[in-house]
Amino acid sequence: MDGSIRLTAVERKVLLKVYRTGQDAKQARRAHVILLLDEGASYRELRRWLFVSNDLIADCVRRFQQGRVEGMLGQRVPSNEVVPSWLRSIRQWLETRTPRDFGYFRTRWSCEMLAEVLAWERGVRLSGESVRRGLHRLGFVWRRPRPVVGPRDPDREEKLRRIHRLLREMPADETAVFQDEVDVNLNPKIGACWMPCGQQAEVVTPGNNVKRYLAGSLHWRTGTLLVSLPDTRRNTRLFLAHLDDLRQRLRGYRMIHVICDNASFHRSGQVQKYLVRWSRRLRVHFLPKYAPETNPIERVWWHLHETVTRNHQCQTIDELLADVTTYLTVNHNHYLEMRSITNLAA
Repeated sequence: MDGSIRLTAVERKVLLKVYRTGQDAKQARRAHVILLLDEGASYRELRRWLFVSNDLIADCVRRFQQGRVEGMLGQRVPSNEVVPSWLRSIRQWLETRTPRDFGYFRTRWSCEMLAEVLAWERGVRLSGESVRRGLHRLGFVWRRPRPVVGPRDPDREEKLRRIHRLLREMPADETAVFQDEVDVNLNPKIGACWMPCGQQAEVVTPGNNVKRYLAGSLHWRTGTLLVSLPDTRRNTRLFLAHLDDLRQRLRGYRMIHVICDNASFHRSGQVQKYLVRWSRRLRVHFLPKYAPETNPIERVWWHLHETVTRNHQCQTIDELLADVTTYLTVNHNHYLEMRSITNLAA
């Protein structure tokens, strides 16, 4: 789910053999879990497909991360495949160097560039295709990297402890929501899709982009997604309108704890005056800075973009917003996934 499981070709072969022909049911199940995680399956999907718990999945991941396949299954991975010295050099360059270290004005390695550097540095002349096949032997794949935020909040652990303590000790007449905003663009986000080999599919864009912003909250106790009316700007007005919605829609609770990120308009003077006025009903708690992964509603927005806004063919923003509203209405309950993501973020 988080991209932490990456199997080499040899490891995958070993796990497939254990899964298909192994005599130990526990080892076969562990192998199945790791194989599916390597394919990009989420914890939620594994629970639904394999009827396993989060604890079992986490245990498989922990065993694999500590000792790879050998540590997880107690079996040695075959190491009789001889890796040529030129391929070992390429692996070292990919892991520790960039093309600029060799004088190229480029940020990423390509197979052709690796072949050229190999010829200059090692005197080995190979084609880019030979380099590509060698990289596959090592278990390397061509994928988009996952962006991560560089800075880290020095008070991250303490803030997370306070939030988890709040959720754990919250009285029955109080509740908490995880809040965030999402932007909806008429110009579609581009995502991968199936297309005939040698042909590149096209996604028609309107040209002039139109944006709308939605403020939403994920209710901690019920998992219900609460979304306010869209606005043309992501600002204090949008946040305050959403707080008004929360007060109205969660009238059964004496106190509402709003857990959100550190956007500047969440701390504006108007917001502070509003919170003083409604201090008996609302209280705002801030997540660690530079840590979007600690907010479980971010996963909901990811599913929204993946399902609705990528490669969409809507001609107007109203048509796109209608699709967004339909999706959020039908898929409003993300309770199980919310709880698991928040536990992992801790």
